[in-house]
Amino acid sequence: MPLRRLLGLSAAASGRLRRGFSAASWRPPWAMVQHVAALNMPAPGPRASLRLAEPPCASRLVVPAHLVRPPRDLDPPGDTIYAAFAGIVSAASGDGLLLLTFYDFPATAPVVPGVVMPGGIRGRMLTEVAEEPEVTRFVCNPLGGQLVRLPDIDGTTKTLWYSDIGILTQSELPDQPPDKYAVAVLSNGQDRSFVLRRFLSQTGKWDKMVGLPSPLQLARPMDMYIAHEAVAFAGRLWWVDVARGALSVDPFSDRPELRFVELPKGSVTEHADCKKRRDLCRYRRMGVSEGRMRYAEVSQEEPFLLSSFALDDDGSCWTLEHRVALRRLWPHEDLCKNKPQIAVVDPLNASVMHLTVGKQCLSLDMGTWNSLGCTLIGEDDHRRAEFELLKPCVLPQWLQSSQIPSSGTLSRNKDNVKSKSLSDILVRVDRVKKN
Repeated sequence: MPLRRLLGLSAAASGRLRRGFSAASWRPPWAMVQHVAALNMPAPGPRASLRLAEPPCASRLVVPAHLVRPPRDLDPPGDTIYAAFAGIVSAASGDGLLLLTFYDFPATAPVVPGVVMPGGIRGRMLTEVAEEPEVTRFVCNPLGGQLVRLPDIDGTTKTLWYSDIGILTQSELPDQPPDKYAVAVLSNGQDRSFVLRRFLSQTGKWDKMVGLPSPLQLARPMDMYIAHEAVAFAGRLWWVDVARGALSVDPFSDRPELRFVELPKGSVTEHADCKKRRDLCRYRRMGVSEGRMRYAEVSQEEPFLLSSFALDDDGSCWTLEHRVALRRLWPHEDLCKNKPQIAVVDPLNASVMHLTVGKQCLSLDMGTWNSLGCTLIGEDDHRRAEFELLKPCVLPQWLQSSQIPSSGTLSRNKDNVKSKSLSDILVRVDRVKKN
């Protein structure tokens, strides 16, 4: 179907695609998960849940707040309260596990003498909110609902700057639930070296490896901490600098070795400030599709060329696979006002790219120049930025019934209750009751 005709049907398509999928019905093989995790406070439940929608519609992860936030005194004795709490989907593994990060912002709010709120709570005046929140992280099975909290990095919750964090899984058998996983973050060290902090499910602990030699030949540092998530591919985690390239490492290795892949020729740009790099991430994405690493970009000027590249098997160079002039698809639309942006790289079809244009979110077949689906965004959520930061998450058939690996446990044949989190136990109890 021509794209211009499909755009006119987007509202109707949106209504159909937004309907949820029950456990007994067919579900899409992957989802475009919104960046912000929804917190369910009024009606606490025993597990997280994924409100599924078929791409190009966005799916949303809903997490009961009591499973991820410690109980707080509604009227603490001092002047410190907690003013805000929010969570994001930081990354996804190659087999559907999600890495979640939650931020709890303490604030100073002295008691106002003589002012009493409903329930006998003393009135307060908010004077200052802390710039650095308390950070907690969880691994989540989005279909089974299981949540496992990770220990604090370096033993502290003040880890806001470790934002570009990724998750990688390994399985003893192909196409089976993972037996272990690693969560890792890479940061710049001294003398152009790097520091790797990693959590291994086998040990249940974080460790730190310093002095990893840099494979970079240029003195310019990597800017890996703006907007783009770490990508799991080929037994390694990849940290992406959208202006330069990607660094990768095997976090399971006892002797990890960093590798660097530069962006395709002509895509490497000059060093830019934080805002420009964040804006650039809207038009550039790296991701895995059909078992290969892909890089996609759309130019920010006429005729708005959408290009897709594939990394060769030895990880040394890129091959251009598709290039489409988007202006030909929107001859009467003002693309200069609403420039096309890349939502996600389709994990299952290398010919398909998911884009946002203004209030439209669409799936484009770059081989045939046809749209495979289109929907309006922002109908249910007023914060459009959530749709600009989407995470592709594959949903294998075994995901809903599998357990997240824990220390000393193989997910397929053991169940070590002592090492499970409270939320994990609640999920299993809930399943027993239903059976």
